[in-house]
Amino acid sequence: MKIGITYDLRSWYIDRGYSMEDTAEFDKQETVDALDESLRKMGFQTEQIGNSFQVIEALAAGKKWDLVFNIAEGLYGDGRESVIPAILDQYKIPYVFSGPVVMGLSLNKHLTKVIVSAAGVPVSPGILISVIGDIDKCELEFPLFVKPVSEGTGKGITEKSLVHTKAELRKMVEWVITRFNQPALVEEYLPGREFTVGIVGSGDYAEAIGGMEVICSDNLPYSVEVKENYQQYCQYKPLDSDIADECKKVAIDSWRALGAVDAGRVDLKADRFGKICFIEANPLAGLNPIHSDLPILSRMYGIEYQNLMEMIMKSARKRLNL
Repeated sequence: MKIGITYDLRSWYIDRGYSMEDTAEFDKQETVDALDESLRKMGFQTEQIGNSFQVIEALAAGKKWDLVFNIAEGLYGDGRESVIPAILDQYKIPYVFSGPVVMGLSLNKHLTKVIVSAAGVPVSPGILISVIGDIDKCELEFPLFVKPVSEGTGKGITEKSLVHTKAELRKMVEWVITRFNQPALVEEYLPGREFTVGIVGSGDYAEAIGGMEVICSDNLPYSVEVKENYQQYCQYKPLDSDIADECKKVAIDSWRALGAVDAGRVDLKADRFGKICFIEANPLAGLNPIHSDLPILSRMYGIEYQNLMEMIMKSARKRLNL
């Protein structure tokens, strides 16, 4: 079986003038090489294809693959993670991880919360603010947390994201709308502990393989800067036994409500009463063998990188009947 690997290589974009922030979600060559090596160890033939531009060129040249292992984040718009799955669908080429609808939905944190909340999953109250005038309609209880509605890797989250007054709210919302050209998601702040749970599988076969608590020094938000320097700012620890079952249940219920497949992560935080609430889902979780959250938490439960990759491929092949 020949497997193509699709990805957004950070250096490819940096060489073309994009900034470090623009490319914060993109991968290094070491991640792609680790995926490639892992797939080859399983006996597959592989081809490193690249980003959406390179996929289109390859397809136009007549190339085909039996399966595509897709970790491409995309570049523009709130459907950017959906681009490669949508292209592959048109060519009837199967791929690992979720399809365009789930990818687009999960990138929009507001719509994701609407879906999981309807399934009975606890979430923090919030509103979407698309224009500054909508701030006057905000009746949420301070303190509030403000972030872009469709960003990942902590982009748009700073120490100023936590606001305590209408003036601070207005300033932060204006910044988000202007800087990221998208609505701001405003939520009642969850002051409790923060967790992320790893999921492997789809539907009834999905399982929470483990999770970890994220503890940031000096109460820093889990921003893009903190994530890129996690060894300096963060402590990761396995889920405590008293909270593990609740975290796993919220994560699995959210995953199934969204219809996500194969593998990913669900981020959670406790409210002021200690109840675990859904924050966001990541059906396209990072897969750097050393530095990405999913491999990190997997190792805490005795699942090494090769084992994790084999679990992901088993899920995909079962789902696709390959």
